[in-house]
Amino acid sequence: MNFDRYPAWTLARGWFAAVLVAVAFVAASAVQAANFQPLEIATKNGVQVFAVEMATTEEEKQTGLMYRKELADGKGMLFDFSPEQEVTMWMKNTYISLDMIFIRADGRILRIAENTEPMSTKIIPSRGLAKAVLEVPAGTAQKYGIRPGDRVAHPLFGGK
Repeated sequence: MNFDRYPAWTLARGWFAAVLVAVAFVAASAVQAANFQPLEIATKNGVQVFAVEMATTEEEKQTGLMYRKELADGKGMLFDFSPEQEVTMWMKNTYISLDMIFIRADGRILRIAENTEPMSTKIIPSRGLAKAVLEVPAGTAQKYGIRPGDRVAHPLFGGK
């Protein structure tokens, strides 16, 4: 064995192991991010179905959809703020415009903040008690006729 090559091989194996660990971490994160739950909103125009990621931990709620470059139609993130409370949101480090749908504990929509401004630190309040906030791509509320008072069906509200 050529001992001049041995330290280089050891270093290469270390880098290779680090790359494998990084790839496994990214793959695990992608699988977690792809864990969607169905959520339905009953509107005057019919029932609209969304696939939502859940934000339940403090870290998930603080990060939300920050740093994402896109959010497909029919997708969203549901923030659990149980118990019902005054909620404030912002768009810091969020590159895409969103509709924020504030939802009461009974599953009724309290308020909708439409077409929020990307990267803004302006506070967006619930203006009443909310148990959850659903973030969807900007224009979704208008596109599907989603209005305050519409009912949201999801296990968080005791439904589906």
